[in-house]
Amino acid sequence: MLLEYFQMIDRIEAVDLSSRTLKARSVVPAKSPVFEGHFPGMPLVPGVLLIETMAQASGFMILAASNFAAMPFLMSVDGAKMRTFVEPEAVLVIEAFLEHEGSGYAVTKAKISSAGKKVCDAQLKLRTMPFEEVPLADIVRKRAAEVGLLSALAAQ
Repeated sequence: MLLEYFQMIDRIEAVDLSSRTLKARSVVPAKSPVFEGHFPGMPLVPGVLLIETMAQASGFMILAASNFAAMPFLMSVDGAKMRTFVEPEAVLVIEAFLEHEGSGYAVTKAKISSAGKKVCDAQLKLRTMPFEEVPLADIVRKRAAEVGLLSALAAQ
């Protein structure tokens, strides 16, 4: 996890297209400029970055389900609950479930846990735009390969 670069997912552990679920893993870095202000002397991962982590896992699930046809963009967060603090070096397990996809939108439910404890969860709505309209396909495919999404899909 590189907080300052918004690279929140370290590795895709599994993807199941039939159940429309994805499981990912991240390790919070021991040090990050983010912790200098959040909070001095008590470093905690900001809740907004935990939401971004769930959004990225959801995005990877949408990419897998659509065979990389469209780029997902976070549009809204509903019912988000932060249940505990996340400190440096925490190992996060991120799960995303694709509830709906179509008409240029997708809805997911996502959650994060660490050491067997619930960290947070939310319903996320994402806008999907064809890659012909958004010139990010090469960058997204490269990142998907880096985190193991393409390998997880090949193992299906």
